[in-house]
Amino acid sequence: MPRIQRFTAVLFALLSMAFAAAPAFAQKAPIEIVADLTDAPRRLFHAEIDLPVTQGPLALTTPQWIPGHHMPAGPANDITGVLFTANGQTLPWRRDDVDLYEFHLNIPEGVTRLHAHVDCIVTSRVSQKLAALEWEDLMLYPAHTPVRDIPIQASVKVPTGWGIGTAMTPVSGGSYPVPAAGATTEFAVTTVEQLQDSPVITGQYFHEFALAPSITPKHYIDVVADEPEDANLSPQLLADFSNLVREASAMYDSHHYHVYHFLLTLSDVAGGQGLEHGQSSDNGVGEKGFADPAHVLRDADLLPHEFTHSWNGKYRRPAGLYQPDFATPQQGALLWVYEGMTQYLGEVLAARSGLETQAQYRDILAEVAANLDYTPGRDWRSTEDTAVAASILRGGNPAWMNWRRSQDYYMEGALLWLDADTLIRKMTGDKKSLNDFEKIFLGKGGNTGPLIVPYKFDELVEDLNAVVPYDWATFLRDRVYKINPHADSAGIEQGGYKLVYKDQPSATERMMSAGGGGRRGGLNTWFSVGLRIGNDGGIYDVRWNGPADKAQLAPGEKILAVDGRIFSPDALKDAIRAAKSSTDPIRVIVQADSFVYTKEIDYHDGERYPQLERVDGTPDYLDEITKPLTTPEKAPVEAEKAAE
Repeated sequence: MPRIQRFTAVLFALLSMAFAAAPAFAQKAPIEIVADLTDAPRRLFHAEIDLPVTQGPLALTTPQWIPGHHMPAGPANDITGVLFTANGQTLPWRRDDVDLYEFHLNIPEGVTRLHAHVDCIVTSRVSQKLAALEWEDLMLYPAHTPVRDIPIQASVKVPTGWGIGTAMTPVSGGSYPVPAAGATTEFAVTTVEQLQDSPVITGQYFHEFALAPSITPKHYIDVVADEPEDANLSPQLLADFSNLVREASAMYDSHHYHVYHFLLTLSDVAGGQGLEHGQSSDNGVGEKGFADPAHVLRDADLLPHEFTHSWNGKYRRPAGLYQPDFATPQQGALLWVYEGMTQYLGEVLAARSGLETQAQYRDILAEVAANLDYTPGRDWRSTEDTAVAASILRGGNPAWMNWRRSQDYYMEGALLWLDADTLIRKMTGDKKSLNDFEKIFLGKGGNTGPLIVPYKFDELVEDLNAVVPYDWATFLRDRVYKINPHADSAGIEQGGYKLVYKDQPSATERMMSAGGGGRRGGLNTWFSVGLRIGNDGGIYDVRWNGPADKAQLAPGEKILAVDGRIFSPDALKDAIRAAKSSTDPIRVIVQADSFVYTKEIDYHDGERYPQLERVDGTPDYLDEITKPLTTPEKAPVEAEKAAE
C-alpha cells in the first residue's frame, strides 16, 4: 500500500476506534477526582477520588512510566494517606508484591462506587506562592486497562485568590477566573490518558496573555511567579512568544490541539522544569528567568523545544514509546528523533522567533558540536545506545559522565537533523529543506486535535525519500547505530562554516556566563585542561584521557590552589594562559576526601573556546535556516493581556 494510503488507513482506524468508543464512555460512569491544592505551600496535595466498581477483586494503579520522562518516574514513593471506603465502611488493601504501584482490594457485594482518599508529598514545583500539578501525582484508576479507554472527570481546588492556568476545558466553558474562596473548578470529562497530559499551574501572582491572535487555534501563555513583578512579562518578550507561535505554525503547517497553553512558573524555590504535553507544556525557570536578555538567552530554547513536542513526541511518537498504559516500560530506541529532532527544531525556532539572534544560534551550535566531539565515551558507545539506555542515564552522577555518556541523543540528534537539513538543501539546489519533511512527517492528517500516531524507523526513511531520493536508511544508521569517534560536523560544514577554537569565549558564552547560574553558565576549561569545575574549585567531571585525567585528578575532588595562588576562576585561567609560553606544568593543590595532594597538569595550548568560522565561497545555509518564515513582530502589537 502506498505510504499516504497506509497512513490514512492507520489514522482512520485510530479515529474510528475513538468514535466507536464514545458511546461506551457515555454509558460508563467516569472516575471523578477532586484535586485539592490548598495545602501546596506545605508541600502537600490531596485528592478525593470516586470510582465506579463491581463486586470482586479490584486492582488499582497510579502511573509509573510518565510520557516525556523516558524513565519510571511515577509518584509511588510520595503517595501517602491512602484510604478506601465504600458504603461508609473502610476497605482493606494490599500493595502488589511485584508492581509496587498497584493496590489490591476486594469489593463487597452491593458496592457500586469506591471512594479513595490520597495525599501526595510534593518534593518540587511548589512554593509559598505557586504550585504546578501533574495529574499522575494524585490519580488512581483500574490497572491493566488501556488508559485511553478510561473516562475521568477532574476538578481542582486552589488557595483563595490563586489563578489557574491549564489547557483543560472547564464545564462552565470560557477561561479560568481567579477562583472565589473555597471554589472548585470542574473540568469536562476526558480520559486518563488525556488528563495525565493536562497539567495545571496555579499561583497568587497569575497572568494569562493571548499570543498571536491571528493564528487559529488560540494560544496563551499562563504565568505564575513568586513575586508580582515577575509574572508580568515584558511586551517584547510576549512579542517574541507570539513570533514563536507564528513560526511554528508556518514550519509545521498543522496543529494537533484544540487550544495551546504555555504554562510558566518563575521561582527560585519551585525548581526548573521542561515537560511536553499535547495541548500545553509545563515550563519552570528561576524567578528572574525572563527578566533580562542574559537570562532569556540561557533558556531561549525551552518553550520552543516543549512546543515542538506537541507535534514531535506527542502527536507523532515512536511506537516503542507509546504503550497502552503507564505501567508497561517504554522503549527509547528512537529518542534521537523524539528528542534529537525536537532539540534541533527548538533551537531553530528560538532564533526565528527572536528569542536568540542568528549569531547566538551559531555560538550555541559551536558549543554543542565541540562538547560532543570532546566526549570520549563515543569511542565505545553509540548514540542509539544512549537512547535505548535513556532510563538509566537520566539523573545520573556527573562524575566521568563524558566517558559513560549521558542523554546524548538530544544533541547528537540535533547535529544529525542539521546534517539532513543542509544535505537536502544541497541536493535540491536549495529548493527544498527539512521543512518539507516536517510538513509530511509531523503534519499528516492535518489539524487533528490531540491524538497519538506512532511510527517506526521505516516511515522516517520513506518520508525523507518523499522530499528527495537518497539512501536515507544508511545515512541514519551510519550516524546513529555505529560507533563514531567524532561528532557529526557535516551539517555545520554544509551550512557554510567550520568549527574552530579561539583563546577568547564568544560573546554569547560571555553573556550566558555573566553572573553565574543558568543552564550553560560556569567556568569553561573543558577544551583545554579538561575540567568541569565550579567557581569554588569543586571538580564535577574530568575529561577521560585529557590533561587533567593524565595528572590523576578525579571528579569529587577540589582544587585549593593553582601555581601558588589560592584557587579562583581567574587564577586557573591565568595559569592556563601562562603555561602556553612555558614548559612548566600547571601545579595544583587538590583536596581529595580528607587528604591533600599536589598534582601537575602538563598542558601548554592555552585557553580554547569553540566558535564557528565562516568558509568563504560556500552557501550560508545556517543563516538561511534561522531566518524567520513569517514577518516578525518587533513591537508588542499582539501581546495584549487576555486576563489577570
